Amino acid sequence: MLKLANIYPSLLFIFGVSMSAFKQLVDHSKKISHFKHLSAISGWDQATVMPSGGNQARSEAMAQLSVHIHSLQTAPELGELFDKAEQQPLDSEQQATLREMKREWQQATVLPESLVQAKSLAGFKCEHAWRTQRKDNDWQGFEKNWAEVVALSQQEAQIRAEATGLSAYDAMLELYEAGTSSASLDTLFSNVKSWLPELIDQVIEKQSHESVIAPSGHFARETQKQLGLDVMKLLQFDFDHGRLDESVHPFCGGVPSDVRITTRYDESEFVQSLMGIVHETGHARYEQGLPKALAGTPAGEPRSMGIHESQSLFFEMQVARSGAFIDHLAALAQQHFASHDAKLMSKANLQKLYTRVKKDFIRVDADELTYPAHVILRYEIEKELINGNIKHTDVPELWDTKMQAYLGLSTKDNYRNGCMQDIHWTDGAFGYFPSYTLGAMYAAQFMNAMKQSVNVDSAIQSGDLSPIFTWLGDNIWSKGSLLTTDELVKQATGETLNAEHFKQHLMTRYL
Repeated sequence: MLKLANIYPSLLFIFGVSMSAFKQLVDHSKKISHFKHLSAISGWDQATVMPSGGNQARSEAMAQLSVHIHSLQTAPELGELFDKAEQQPLDSEQQATLREMKREWQQATVLPESLVQAKSLAGFKCEHAWRTQRKDNDWQGFEKNWAEVVALSQQEAQIRAEATGLSAYDAMLELYEAGTSSASLDTLFSNVKSWLPELIDQVIEKQSHESVIAPSGHFARETQKQLGLDVMKLLQFDFDHGRLDESVHPFCGGVPSDVRITTRYDESEFVQSLMGIVHETGHARYEQGLPKALAGTPAGEPRSMGIHESQSLFFEMQVARSGAFIDHLAALAQQHFASHDAKLMSKANLQKLYTRVKKDFIRVDADELTYPAHVILRYEIEKELINGNIKHTDVPELWDTKMQAYLGLSTKDNYRNGCMQDIHWTDGAFGYFPSYTLGAMYAAQFMNAMKQSVNVDSAIQSGDLSPIFTWLGDNIWSKGSLLTTDELVKQATGETLNAEHFKQHLMTRYL
């Protein structure tokens, strides 16, 4: 592999000596962004339509692309350009853009190219095999591939820790939640664990006296897709800049100008796939609403994964599970599944289905109330794993112990529905899981603030949700990464993260 310096002898030569250092950095950032664009679309193709036989060649190609992107991110000329740019008279937007470009550069420069390539290859191999191994409950097969992913991730974490002065896990957490520490998460999650178990039990007891009609019969995949597309239209998804597809694990990928979202269908019911589409549409609308003037720079990207999850959970939990929105879902479901029992798809029944609380194994299918328990379990395990306090082979037993403690369920020898159920760890995305519960907390706080100036229920009832999206656009989407997470949340709501809004939201909805 040629070094960047061999391919591009001098960034200064390319851009011209008359161009300011800041402008050179922005143009270079956009070049990196173009390659990331190709990587994102290739990753979407690999997860959705690529034949299984193409995996080896695709993985090698994407690993090579990762190395090339890393070479661009760590070009030797960049250090000098950052020094010069910091001496320039920049406005506040330019200063924020420079801050984010430098943060990305610092995160990239600490890693050797060989580690980037090795981790990329190991991740592709592990994730591809996982698709089959999970179905087969094949922990032994999975563990052999995952061992390399964990070892490389621990190596990355140690390198990042030495460069930042943080703990190994906190150094990885910084990639997803800049400015957040495991100490703050420990405090936050300890508080949640102090009241959540009792609330779950109270709600389950309350709901045990309610009757609900469960989906039964055949719900054709294509009909479910058409229903999902209609709901996406209601949520004002821009189909000129995105599309809906199917994958093993629902996700939102692509780039802001071409957002790819996926769901998975179960033809014995339509409830989960539909809400999965709503969730991923929330991610997509955030991407589509990012500041176009900053496209190609880190300042034009989402603030953090917690803020990203706040948007998907705002759509799914705050909006779509409200009575006003379920009115629309009921009407659309009855239209698409006209031959099925109308009582099943009545507003009253769908309201019960979408607020049903049950202790279960699968995170992505979990209800709003038990979901934080799934996240806290994963956070506690991955923190100990990356900090080197446990081995990867300890995970199944530890998972079973925590599932029994938090949700009263055993996953002994049930790897499929236990520690093998998520895609995140297959490619070493350690530090990501806390974002889900942080996102739920931010979403509740955003809704509380929005209601001070927007009649949310009226907007949903009308079928024109524009006032909601205008508020999100003005306060969240258009800001990109110009503000730190705390600055963004405080500017939008008047305070930094306050988990009490999340607790009050759950108490109000379920009790």
